[in-house]
Amino acid sequence: MWWIRLQYWAGVSPDRLVRQYYGDKSEAASLPQTTRPLLIFAKAPIPGTVKTRLIPALGADGACSLYRQLLLHTLHQTQDWPGSRYLYCAPDTSHPLFARLASEHHLQLRQQHGDDLGSRMAQALAEHADGALLIGTDCPLISTAVLQEADQALQTHDTAIIPSEDGGYVMIGQRRPDPATFVGMSWSHSQVMADTRGRLEAAGKSLWEGATLWDLDEPEDLPRLAAISLPPL
Repeated sequence: MWWIRLQYWAGVSPDRLVRQYYGDKSEAASLPQTTRPLLIFAKAPIPGTVKTRLIPALGADGACSLYRQLLLHTLHQTQDWPGSRYLYCAPDTSHPLFARLASEHHLQLRQQHGDDLGSRMAQALAEHADGALLIGTDCPLISTAVLQEADQALQTHDTAIIPSEDGGYVMIGQRRPDPATFVGMSWSHSQVMADTRGRLEAAGKSLWEGATLWDLDEPEDLPRLAAISLPPL
């Protein structure tokens, strides 16, 4: 401490002395910390009800097995998320896989509510008044690093979105819940992202967009999995 006092007596400014004493710690403390929860939408892995567009190529059982792998992959890719993680389950939380995943991956289970995808997303985000990020399980490239960039963008934007190559999006984050973004929207077509941009612009909401990623929906997407290391079942 004596060298601090000596510099103070010599006229060095208090602000400079604080920076010398605390160094990088004070700078790190001033940076915004990731606290927003990550909401992961998942369906019960029942053959014939998940990844249905892949059934012609893989069969119902094969499509279901791939869905389970994608779900596990998403959990592994986000396992070091510094905030809370919630698994939002459909039709409910009763499938035994959900309980096992909650225990193994430190997840909080919630049930999805709503008549369509938009209302389910709106209601899930509405449960987190200070904002949240929401993803599905279809994008193998989702990771904590990608999501943290979006989370930081929410410091200065109302909404953060990572678009998908098929015209939708693989992640949406909101600084505050905004159900109007979702209600009455048409889903599962190539203009979802464009329609969402239009809604946000009309409402005067600021939007951050991340780099466009691909998601796995159609049989022609399957060859891209060759570059992805999916976890075994």
